[in-house]
Amino acid sequence: MRIDILTLFPKMFEGFLSESIIKRAIDKKVVTINIIDFRKYSKLKHNQVDDTPYGGGAGMVLMCEPIVTAIEDIKTPDSLVILTTPQGKKYDEGMALKLKDYKHLIIVCGHYEGYDERIRNFVDLEISIGDFVLTGGEVPAMAITDSVVRLIDGVIKQESFIDDSYTNSLLDYPTYTKPVDFRGLKVPDVLLSGNHQKIAEYRQNEQIKRTKERRPDLMEDQND
Repeated sequence: MRIDILTLFPKMFEGFLSESIIKRAIDKKVVTINIIDFRKYSKLKHNQVDDTPYGGGAGMVLMCEPIVTAIEDIKTPDSLVILTTPQGKKYDEGMALKLKDYKHLIIVCGHYEGYDERIRNFVDLEISIGDFVLTGGEVPAMAITDSVVRLIDGVIKQESFIDDSYTNSLLDYPTYTKPVDFRGLKVPDVLLSGNHQKIAEYRQNEQIKRTKERRPDLMEDQND
């Protein structure tokens, strides 16, 4: 997979790309991630990419030409162009599972007051990571990239994510490691029993119990 991220702040991605699972995925060559400063596509003085909004109002608005030119320069027949925006479809694990099957993702990071509305004519999908507003699209782009890359074959073992929260409309079951007793808080006996059937039943029951307590809306969605 190839992921191209269009941003005004490339340095924000330095740590993200050089640590942990993302770095290992890049080193294994299962994914190529390019960070592209779309200022270089500006034809204006000082590489300007924003201007004041027509009709007045606060803030600056990202201009069409540099972003659209950047998209057209790197787009291929296999590309899916994603716009990060609070107005987009709310992101979830199901969407991550679909995105992992694309050969090429282009993620456009917004900033300032927003985008020129006409940019929406050149994207395939608008994504929001939640009902809140950030200063820019860099954090959402990292979240999308991380959630997709970890699902690609060869990045992590399948059993590491097959029971993740949201994968089956349930939250993940609780996990424990050594010591068995920490300040009187003990690991459940069933996990020490060696009985794999009982352990599987316990974990499934805990997933259902935890989801009912913390995110009952997930179970309601499943029943709709």
